Amino acid sequence: MQRRQLLLAFLCMPLLAPLRPAVRASGCLREPIVGLPCEGCEAVFDSKPEVLSSRSRIAPMGEPGDPLTLTGQVIDQAGRVAPGVIVYAYHTDRTGIYPTPRLPTGQEARRHGRLRAWAQTNESGEYRFDTIRPGSYPGADIPEHIHMHVIEPGRATYYIGDVMFRDDPKLTPRQVQQLSHGRGGDGIVTPERRQGVWLVRRDIMLGLGVSGYPARGAS
Repeated sequence: MQRRQLLLAFLCMPLLAPLRPAVRASGCLREPIVGLPCEGCEAVFDSKPEVLSSRSRIAPMGEPGDPLTLTGQVIDQAGRVAPGVIVYAYHTDRTGIYPTPRLPTGQEARRHGRLRAWAQTNESGEYRFDTIRPGSYPGADIPEHIHMHVIEPGRATYYIGDVMFRDDPKLTPRQVQQLSHGRGGDGIVTPERRQGVWLVRRDIMLGLGVSGYPARGAS
């Protein structure tokens, strides 16, 4: 029994090599990580729910901060909508820190904090996260942001450009230029406030700007 547990633990270890084949063992399936280096990409698998929907909540109800809704559509590089793609997002609390998870997680997931969630695109390629607007890091010039990753089931996983807010005074013209042509498409969003809720949209193009991204039809 102990040998079997050790074997499964080995098989389910994070995949670090580009295009390394996915591994399946007693329900463990991890897509290869591409677009290296990718610090923290292993965390997308840590505590991921078995069942996902296109709408998910990052910050729980009652979390201090301004409510925010992040929506978007995922398409492939041919412009076709992409249902069934998993979008993972995490961010700081309103004070700019990543609060400690309440449940045990691995080291990488602990760094992501407890404000993290997964959504799986619907038949129209759409996803939605309900959360709060994150704070910027205390004492730093880094703008407010939401980290984003993608899991294409059975294919690959990788990070895409952060969501950053056009009205953030810490956002520089250089960052706007970089993120508007970043991985997965334009990461700069224009917040609109309606009935006390910030609304932002971040569309995603699969594999755009991601090194080692497998061509369609590649196994």
